[in-house]
Amino acid sequence: MTQENPLRQIKIDKITLNIGTGGPGDKLEKALKLLKKIADATPVKTKTKKRIPTWGIRPNLEIGAKVTLRRRKAEEMLKRLLAAKKNKLSRQKFDKYGNIAFGIEEYISIPGVEYDASIGIIGLECAVTLKRPGFRIARRHRQQRSIPVRHSISPEESMRFMKEKFNIAIGEEHDY
Repeated sequence: MTQENPLRQIKIDKITLNIGTGGPGDKLEKALKLLKKIADATPVKTKTKKRIPTWGIRPNLEIGAKVTLRRRKAEEMLKRLLAAKKNKLSRQKFDKYGNIAFGIEEYISIPGVEYDASIGIIGLECAVTLKRPGFRIARRHRQQRSIPVRHSISPEESMRFMKEKFNIAIGEEHDY
């Protein structure tokens, strides 16, 4: 019987829920209200950094909302979001660093969330960031280092983690 190295165990670092509205105003307020309702946490407004005149975007224009969840709250939210996707994800949802991103077309498909007429029907994006013990070396102040390739999380390891921990099915894009 082989024991897995505890420094190789994968954990959820954070979950970021994001709604892009394209501009300030009523849509942005609805997005903030929806994220507060779903995540039970205070969302923040996201601002643009560049100027794109053809889209009417200028720097520091508030065009979206996001909320970040960590630890137990993140795990519980991920279970609910995966239930909205019927516990199925395609391989294209996993990036080369082992992180996962998927969209929810309508928030009413999330278990435990009721329709609110003042919000309407809005979709959202979920980005799941995974980590291993030792990933702090990339963010620490002193002696900052990059994460070695042998310690980074591959898409296959990420898929195996999601299958074991959350019991999801993984298939091709046309399947899901």
